Amino acid sequence: MTIAKMTVPELEEFLRTEFPQAFSGDDIRIEQADGVFCRLRQHYSEQMLRPGGTISGPTLMALADFAMYVVLLSAIGPVGLAVTTNLNINFLRKGTPRQDVLAEARILKLGKRLAVGEVGLFSAGSPDAIAHVTSTYSIPVAEKF
Repeated sequence: MTIAKMTVPELEEFLRTEFPQAFSGDDIRIEQADGVFCRLRQHYSEQMLRPGGTISGPTLMALADFAMYVVLLSAIGPVGLAVTTNLNINFLRKGTPRQDVLAEARILKLGKRLAVGEVGLFSAGSPDAIAHVTSTYSIPVAEKF
């Protein structure tokens, strides 16, 4: 059993302070984070849409990347300089119109320098994934004083 290094309230406070450009409003909410898994909810907005009324790829990619960052922080603690080194997304189906988007991220392997994870993206209320993402994050070496 993995013990989270940061709770949901600690993650929210850290992200509001250190990464406000991604987490300052009320459009994304962390519903769960336990050091191995996290669930985020992005509230539906017309700004998420691309022509044709589907949720845009950049919206889905950004949410998936952010979910991976959140699950990683919950596992390793407040390491703000952990960065994405790879993100691969497969778009599976059109999301349900006017529904929030859920991101369910899990860490597959956590090493000293790299973390590998996957994220499933879903329309709220649907069990069918609208996208599947794999991602790798680089974890900086801890500075010794």
